[in-house]
Amino acid sequence: MSSDDKRPRGSLKPPFALISDIHSNLPALEAVFADIAARGIERVVCLGDIVGYGPDPFACWQLVRARCSIIIRGNHDQALGAKDLGNFHPRARSAIEWTRNQLLDAEYGPEIIKTLINLPRTAKVGKYLFVHGSPVGPTMEYLLPGDSYDKPLMAREFARVPAGGVAFNGHTHIPGVIIKGSRFLPPEALSGEKIELLGRQAIINVGSVGQPRDGNPQSCYATVDMGDVVSFHRIDYDAEGVCKRILAVKELDPFLGQRLLAGY
Repeated sequence: MSSDDKRPRGSLKPPFALISDIHSNLPALEAVFADIAARGIERVVCLGDIVGYGPDPFACWQLVRARCSIIIRGNHDQALGAKDLGNFHPRARSAIEWTRNQLLDAEYGPEIIKTLINLPRTAKVGKYLFVHGSPVGPTMEYLLPGDSYDKPLMAREFARVPAGGVAFNGHTHIPGVIIKGSRFLPPEALSGEKIELLGRQAIINVGSVGQPRDGNPQSCYATVDMGDVVSFHRIDYDAEGVCKRILAVKELDPFLGQRLLAGY
C-alpha cells in the first residue's frame, strides 16, 4: 500500500480545526491548541511541516501526534529522509539537518523520523481534501495568491477538488481563500475573516502556526463550523522567546528567528 492510500475512513463532521506549518515552534503550537480547546473543538487536522526551522521538533511532533486525528506529510517532514537536499534554500537545508540530528538523539528517534517521512501525502474525507502543497502537487507545489489569476492552472487544481467540496492546504504560510472562478482573498478581505461556502468549490490555505509570512506575526489557523463556515484565527504567542532560542543555536540561521517578529 502506498502512503497516498493511508487515508482515513468514515466522516469528518464540523466543527473541526486545521493547522499547518508548525515548524518546530512549540509555544505557537501550544497557544493555538489552547485556543482550539477554548472553542470546544476536539477534532484537529494537521496539514504538515511539523518540523523544520524552529527549536522544538520532538515536542511539536509529540503534541501533534497526541492531538490530531489526521496528519498530512509536509515537504520538511519528508526531507528528513532525503539524502539530497539541494532543492532547499541553504538556511532550510541546515535546519533540516539539525532537526534530523535532534530527532535521532531523542528516544525512539529513528522510528519518529520513519513515521514523519511516511505520513500520507493526501487525505480525502467526504467532500474535504487535505494536502500540504496543492491538490495537484500535494507535498511540494506552492499555490501562491497570484496563481489564482492563472486560469489553466486553476482548472487543473480544481479538477482535483471534490465536487461541491473544499481542498485545504498550507505550504506558502499565507492564509486565504480561492473560490472556483474567483481570485485569492486573504482573511482580511472576508466578512469578519470568515466565509460561508454554501456548497461552492474552494481551495483554502489555513496559514501557518509557527512561521507566518503574511506580515502578521501572530499564529494562524482555521476552523470549519456547521454550515461549512470557515473562519481564520490569529493567536499571540511568545515570538521573542522563540527567536532568542533560535539565535542560540549556531546551526539555525538567525533569520529564522528574526522573521518571527515581523511575520514575513
